Amino acid sequence: MVRVNRIRSHIYHRPRVLLASLISALALVAGLGAYAVTAPGAEASAPGAKDVTAVLFEWRFDSIARECTDVLGPMGYGYVQVSPPQEHIQGDAWWTSYQPVSYEIAGRLGDRTAFQAMVDTCHAAGVKVIADSVINHMTAGSGTGTGGTTYTKYAYPGWYSDWDFHSCRTDITDYTNRTNVQECELVGLSDLDTGSDYVRGTIAGYLDDLASLGVDGFRIDAAKHIAASDLAAIKAKMSDSGAYWVQEVIYGAGEAVSPSEYTGTGDVQEFRYATSLKQVFLNENLAYLENFGADWGFLSSGSAGVFVDNHDTERNGSTLNYTNGATYTLANVFMLAWPYGSPDVHSGYEFSGTDAGPPNGGTVSACYADGWTCQHAWRQIANMVAFRNAASGTAVTNWWDNGNDQIAFGRGTVAYVAINHESGSLTRTFQTSLPAGTYCDVQHGDPTGDGGCTGTTYTVDASGQFTATVGADDAVALYAGATAPSPTASTSTSASPSTSVRAGASFAVTATTEWGENIYVVGDTSALGTWDPASALPLSPGSYPVWTLDVAMAAGTTFEYKYLRKDGSGNVTWETGSNRTATVPSSGMIALADTWRG
Repeated sequence: MVRVNRIRSHIYHRPRVLLASLISALALVAGLGAYAVTAPGAEASAPGAKDVTAVLFEWRFDSIARECTDVLGPMGYGYVQVSPPQEHIQGDAWWTSYQPVSYEIAGRLGDRTAFQAMVDTCHAAGVKVIADSVINHMTAGSGTGTGGTTYTKYAYPGWYSDWDFHSCRTDITDYTNRTNVQECELVGLSDLDTGSDYVRGTIAGYLDDLASLGVDGFRIDAAKHIAASDLAAIKAKMSDSGAYWVQEVIYGAGEAVSPSEYTGTGDVQEFRYATSLKQVFLNENLAYLENFGADWGFLSSGSAGVFVDNHDTERNGSTLNYTNGATYTLANVFMLAWPYGSPDVHSGYEFSGTDAGPPNGGTVSACYADGWTCQHAWRQIANMVAFRNAASGTAVTNWWDNGNDQIAFGRGTVAYVAINHESGSLTRTFQTSLPAGTYCDVQHGDPTGDGGCTGTTYTVDASGQFTATVGADDAVALYAGATAPSPTASTSTSASPSTSVRAGASFAVTATTEWGENIYVVGDTSALGTWDPASALPLSPGSYPVWTLDVAMAAGTTFEYKYLRKDGSGNVTWETGSNRTATVPSSGMIALADTWRG
């Protein structure tokens, strides 16, 4: 789009609208997105100060439980969203989870016992649970469900019979017709008559059952296809009529059903946010993001759930996804730093076909193995969760941009981020509102429990300034709480701040991969696995096709190393050529910029 000037309201930046036919094809078979939101609608309960949700798409319940303990809790995630737990149709495709057969917890991701154990484990880790809830429809056909239930379309023993479904038995064809959208069928899925008191009570009973197991909130799948008044009536029948809901309502220009209709029953997923981020990051200027949010025509911040991508949009191409590499990572960094809505971090798996189901039936033995992408654990994304928690409730300060694709801004007096989405590096003295001190750059290192940092630190002077070089398609992020010890007498405290790093090696290798493949580094030291492929260290694909990893090693260490590739079956392919060599400097990290040798 042509930009004549940077109008503050950015009314011309509203996202392009998906065709109605495309919307029905993606929103309906499976429903989309997910997350918990900061300030909900009038009838919802606020989810709390930690408003970031990790959406572990198609993960088994036992794998989610482990991840809550090992990653989500420690990184500060407030919520985990789990895929629909109810019994569903059989099949390997991911969308089979979105065709319910019954409301028993008996899907491919685990049974009732595993679900309860997962909820309890996540709660113990300080992580609340959101359940993706499919209540608009049942199946498109007949058969036997994952829990053994035999069913036919419009007849689900113990749950629903023919008269519990809308009389329109044809597909939705007209998104400008409210009745057609809310009473006809989503690509052949039997559409429940949510105006029926019995149906409302049955749905409320299902949600109450999940709540009895400790579920903290619900993502209402395909909410757009249920009248807002019907959803209000269902919620009123729940034991907790103030239960937290976030509702999937896709915006479409000129359509009969609008997202704003649903803010009375909870929060609403703001799809325009995600499609606009793609437009800006790929085709426009990051400088336009200065007032991103309600000024662009979106829902109010307190009613909006936001995301860079979800399981539908990553497949249909309407948003960025993991294949966009560093662009995708930076979009997530921006989302988590920017004070609008409450964010979902989508975390799924690689796919070569849009129907592909979860690897290993949803069992995640390890991140970056078997095709699991684990975006929620990428350092550049995961460390921004604590950044967001620290900055909660603060406004944007010290906005700067170069008129193009380099931006920086603070969050009150507690956080600051600089994002460079250009092909060359950015060196600048940034003005912040941070107190003087030394801060861990959480884009390139991890804060340690003793106030240290495993990577680069920056010293902010008494005037709130620090100088940094931000690499191409990279970022720097600082926040109070991720601070290093006060500078020693030998560390510069002048107006030209200094940086300090631990000793070790910063690996970066450009390597393209196929589905299910990941890149590792191994070498002749114990820190690098002593040449044992089983002990090789996985590199992060957060800046794909550049894979990165920082490894601590003693100053002065000379080491040999090589990269290797592992596929989903564990097969190992070594790069060609002789061993690479490097030496850790007397202080700081050695930066290694390599290219895979095929």
